[in-house]
Amino acid sequence: MVNFDVVNKLTESLSQWRALSTRAGAKVDQYLRRQLPGRCAFCLGKAERERPWCGACFAALPWNLPACPRCAEPLPGRPDARLCGRCLRHPPSFDHSRVPLRYEREVAGLVQRFKFEASPRAGAVLLALFEAGLPGVSQEWPQALVPVPLHPRRAHERGFDQGEWLARRLARRLELPLVRARRCRDTPTQRGLDRDERRRNLNRAFVIEAALPLRVALVDDVMTTGATLGALAAACRVAGAREVEAWSVARTPLQES
Repeated sequence: MVNFDVVNKLTESLSQWRALSTRAGAKVDQYLRRQLPGRCAFCLGKAERERPWCGACFAALPWNLPACPRCAEPLPGRPDARLCGRCLRHPPSFDHSRVPLRYEREVAGLVQRFKFEASPRAGAVLLALFEAGLPGVSQEWPQALVPVPLHPRRAHERGFDQGEWLARRLARRLELPLVRARRCRDTPTQRGLDRDERRRNLNRAFVIEAALPLRVALVDDVMTTGATLGALAAACRVAGAREVEAWSVARTPLQES
């Protein structure tokens, strides 16, 4: 016979533990943000107040401008941001993107340290750069964030899930719910694949079991061709989302494939 008093106490204890974990995470983030100012993360010179960069380095970063507003592909030589030819012919499953930087130079170095060395400082700088480009009006934000998940086996091997790390902190700072997708197939690596191969590789790779609000944003560290985010966006629409944004810190340079 089930002892409901014990069940209720266990449930209460679990809720208290989650609350403590959330507060502890917030304190860690606050500590990192306090420690970041002082030296520029790029030139080691004096940083701006409450920023991990100096003004000169910030201005010199490879900003992703202009870019296609839908897939964020860099569009050098364009006077304004219009849809690229690929999006006009074959639009992705997500509606538009927020990807402030190109995956080049200093940004590529930061991403590699964050992704493959699990550097919290590199992650905090990338997060601050992304936040600097967010709209200040909360009505423009989505209603939930969905991180791009690694397959459990790959997450265990790496010991770190960069999309989850970014999304969890963004959700806490923007006071948005976090909805997790499940990667139901351990797809081969995307490296070396062209756009069509990446899309086929990720066909039905994700499932979302919770009902989603109408507006959501997907979170990952880097967008290469958009195939992974497109596959996750399709799963979001099955789960009830009607407007899907793609959020990444950086976009790879123009691809000819």
